[in-house]
Amino acid sequence: MFSRSCGLRRSLLLATSILCSPAALATTAFMPSLAVSALAQTRAQLPPVTIDAPHHRQRKPRAAAAVPAASAPRTSVPVSMKERTAPPPATTLPTLTGTQRALSSSDSASLVSDLPGGAAWGAGGVSSLPAINGMGADRVQVAVNSMLISPACPNEMNPPLSFVNPAMIANMRAYLGIGPVSVGGDYIGSRIDVTTAPPAFAPKDAGWVTSAQLSGFFRSNGNAYGVDATATMANHDTSVTYTGGWARSGNYKAGDGSTIRSTLYETQNHAISISKQSFGNLFTVQVGGQFIPYQGYVNQYMDMVYNRGLYANGRYEGVFDWGKFEATAFVHQIRHTMGFIAPDKVSDMPMDTKSLDGGYTIKASIPVSSHDLLRIGNELAMNRLDDWWKPVAGSMMMGPNTFSTINGGSRNRVGTFVEWERHWSREWSSIIGIRNDVVWMNTGEVQGYNAMMYGADAAAFNAADRARTDVHMDASAIVRYTPNDASQYELGFARKTRSPNLYERYAWSSNAMAMSMIGWFGDGNGYVGNLDLKPEKAHTVSFTAGWHDAAQKFWDVKITPYATYVQDYIDVDRCALASCLASNPANLTATNDFVYLRFANHDAVLYGVNVEARVAVWDSLAYGQGQLRGLIGYVAGQRTDGVDLYRMMPLNAKLALDHKLGGWTNSIELQLVGAKNQVNQVRNELTTAAYALVNLRSGYQWQHARLDVGIDNLFDQTYDLPLGGADLVNHQVVSMMGSSAAYGFGVKGMGRSFNTRLTVNF
Repeated sequence: MFSRSCGLRRSLLLATSILCSPAALATTAFMPSLAVSALAQTRAQLPPVTIDAPHHRQRKPRAAAAVPAASAPRTSVPVSMKERTAPPPATTLPTLTGTQRALSSSDSASLVSDLPGGAAWGAGGVSSLPAINGMGADRVQVAVNSMLISPACPNEMNPPLSFVNPAMIANMRAYLGIGPVSVGGDYIGSRIDVTTAPPAFAPKDAGWVTSAQLSGFFRSNGNAYGVDATATMANHDTSVTYTGGWARSGNYKAGDGSTIRSTLYETQNHAISISKQSFGNLFTVQVGGQFIPYQGYVNQYMDMVYNRGLYANGRYEGVFDWGKFEATAFVHQIRHTMGFIAPDKVSDMPMDTKSLDGGYTIKASIPVSSHDLLRIGNELAMNRLDDWWKPVAGSMMMGPNTFSTINGGSRNRVGTFVEWERHWSREWSSIIGIRNDVVWMNTGEVQGYNAMMYGADAAAFNAADRARTDVHMDASAIVRYTPNDASQYELGFARKTRSPNLYERYAWSSNAMAMSMIGWFGDGNGYVGNLDLKPEKAHTVSFTAGWHDAAQKFWDVKITPYATYVQDYIDVDRCALASCLASNPANLTATNDFVYLRFANHDAVLYGVNVEARVAVWDSLAYGQGQLRGLIGYVAGQRTDGVDLYRMMPLNAKLALDHKLGGWTNSIELQLVGAKNQVNQVRNELTTAAYALVNLRSGYQWQHARLDVGIDNLFDQTYDLPLGGADLVNHQVVSMMGSSAAYGFGVKGMGRSFNTRLTVNF
């Protein structure tokens, strides 16, 4: 085995030697940010990897190998192959431990709101859908430990981020606006990569060492409580890590004291990973699972009453003389049931889903010169889906047959890319790439509860050719200019393509009840699919200008305007089928009621700007360090026919004053959200009023323990969530069914909550 001190022996031009020490290879990139006592003492020489603050991203100078030999300073030293083959830069979450980030919420998607342009589409307590720069749900691709998890519910109650608790997240990287083609395909918004508990190894002579972390929390609003745990056993070349968490909450209260029913939940996630490093190679195998016995949905007609996920995931990284090679493979199974959680919703209408995802990625990063890096790769993503609704005994409408929503649905994708990163000079660099993805989709024949109400739709669907093949041709180009130590500019363009999901194409019934069960939009409307949907093609241009002090210590500001033109944006039209009009004669013209919709392609334009800033206010021995930081986001979207796009976040800002003194960390945050007046007319989307919230945080770190406390919504403000959809539970009207949801009420946000979390390291 090579020693840690051997170093690279070749010239800068031929700096393709393997990194000598496995610890130097693996621990530098994979050491968890949560240092714990016993293990920390024996591996103090191994630097932890932390989550960079957003104002530090893309600011570090490029490796020396990227500088032409003629202009490189004489004192420069060759850099490692790992540094030369680093992935494209991305935005990361602010520098906090996982337990600190989980103080206020058990919903991992809520963390996205700390990213520039980030927001969350409100859903269940742990299952919100991430949105970035106005694009959410399937337009944002989320990979959890390299696994791509497809929708396995007609309301997307189990999105990818619901399979990991916030405290389990060691790193969250987001490619905003212009994501290089090497990042992935089949999405048009942003890509989010989430990593949990990367492996940690001990020094060579330390033998086996162990560490553990236990963290418990309580939140007063909703009487929420839970526990998170991490444990590691490792020597110099083998690491075994467990990470997991459990959380439970009741219904929360709004600022006016009203209880927001159907917001309760219980969830648990667990994972065990085994990693092995040897001579520049790192192997990791992970198995895990999730169980959610219940989760209420205030903006859906049904709740989650069972969700179980199981997965196995493998990863390999190797550094060779010619470059770096990465490979991943996974399989992920979901078994899901929708129903009703009493007493907020009472009925009997079970709806079941079974889904299987699997795939692989292969990627090679090859330095072809001291200036040039080539990335090539291939990936496969496969999805199988069955969605069926069991008959209800004694019901003429929901029997005697099993309703088949998606029968043997399949969606497979193969993608291949090539990408060239070039460092033209100390000031100029570029990343240019192209990729091709082919998507094959099909599904089997279907049936309704009975032939009288569902037979015509089922017969027409079964007689149609349901097989579809989409060919994507995507490209990206990013040019970065760094004229000096105090500024950086970046211009990017990308074409990205996304094919419809299985529900968008294959949800077949135009029956009113069946349509109301389809739709992850939380708006109370009903949806039917469209076999003739075309893939979305997005053309995005963005420009980023950043300025900071030369030491990158005292202040910085970054401004990113962007614009996207989407050809064949998958939106909706009012359903004009006879069955839709029979259920609601005013369906084509209603402006103050729930309506029935059919997925349809329309061209659309989205544009906006994100601003990030930070400035040090004071730095002294007596008073510690203080800084101001802020985020401002604005996005607007409209179809070319003048219809505003759905769920666009209004103008919003986060301003905070952070303070650190010894073991103390404190923060006061002001969250400002403007009025939402530009709403989607086709869906009869609700407007919301402007509001302001104040949040407080404080924490103290001892050697082996940390206590975090906080108050969310300090002044107990009452407000409606601009992306929360429609409240379908707390406001009812008399109907033929006894009662039904009243139109016109948004989902109220959470009122004041006192939060605390205690974390102990062993």
